[in-house]
Amino acid sequence: MSGPQDSAASEARDSGSAVTPDTDSQATADGTAADTQAGADTAPGPEMDTAAAAPGDAGPETPAGPAKGRRRRRQRSFWRELPILVAVALLLAVVIKTFAIQAFYIPSGSMENTLEINDRVLVNKIVYHVRDIHRGDIVVFNGDGSWDPGTIPVNGNIFQQFADGFASMFGFGHPGDILIKRVIGIPGDRVACCDAEGRVTVNGVPLNEQSYLYPGSAPSLSRFNIVVPRGRLWVMGDNRFYSDDSRDHQGDPGGGTIPESAVVGRAFVIIWPPSRWRILPIPATFEQPALNGSHAAASAGGAQPAAGAELLSARAEPTGQAVPLALGFAGAVPLTWLQRRVRRRLATRRRGGSPRAADAELAICRRGGSPRAADAGRRASRRWPRH
Repeated sequence: MSGPQDSAASEARDSGSAVTPDTDSQATADGTAADTQAGADTAPGPEMDTAAAAPGDAGPETPAGPAKGRRRRRQRSFWRELPILVAVALLLAVVIKTFAIQAFYIPSGSMENTLEINDRVLVNKIVYHVRDIHRGDIVVFNGDGSWDPGTIPVNGNIFQQFADGFASMFGFGHPGDILIKRVIGIPGDRVACCDAEGRVTVNGVPLNEQSYLYPGSAPSLSRFNIVVPRGRLWVMGDNRFYSDDSRDHQGDPGGGTIPESAVVGRAFVIIWPPSRWRILPIPATFEQPALNGSHAAASAGGAQPAAGAELLSARAEPTGQAVPLALGFAGAVPLTWLQRRVRRRLATRRRGGSPRAADAELAICRRGGSPRAADAGRRASRRWPRH
């Protein structure tokens, strides 16, 4: 008789046959995962990929855990590197401002129309370490001790210059009476005014100055005749009607000339406003070969200042620290990145790892692997180091 017992037995057999395959499948999966992990510990290549995808490693924390860890590491790294970046940028800014390039703005009109009021110019401080001052250069210089009371400025050693630059970066120190003019005569030149046509002459050669003089401005309303002493310069403004320059300081030490040691650098470009952007070249009249002929050796005569004109010294005021700071940060970013890269490589070598191990770990994390898979990748990479 087949009754309820047979039905129950049949259901039990059916129920048992339904449970048994799942248990076997789980056992098979566990064995496969164990074999895969063992393969990852012994050889690189496809086995490492299988270990990264093993079911035992694929938990809910797999996508989120490594990603959060990487974000935390990046944040900690950023805050550690930021002070280094700022310190390097400030150091570079002081070095650039002290020894390379500085920005100045023009507060007066005695260099018009070459330089207009509120123009910003960049001054090259390196150029006169590699070449002499040329006629026609527009130079920024310190008037102390020549046209103004005080001692003639003398450049100290490199450490003193850096200390002065660091102090001025933060508003300390005494910058001096900074002026800007065009060089007309260099040491040994005889500079005179005027020839039969009213032109300034250098070593007897007339200068055609219409290209840079203020429109309608005469080369000079006062007469002078001087041989520029050794180590000094004769300078004049481009707006001769209103320029307080060498002509008007012939009674001062140096007979109106300025010492070469007082020169800060050469103004070579207008950077602001954008509509005024242009290079400041040496005018063609100063390229005449005859200017470099035999220099005169006679003493200079007297001269009278321009009558009835309110003369202006072409001062060049230092601008804010935006330009050196911008250049400092521009140079600090690649330097900080480079030192970080070097430091990480040294740390990897001290731990006994290799670039290949770091690459393997990164590749596993990018594929969504787990810390366990990353450990397998590092072990495999250490067995086969990169050469």
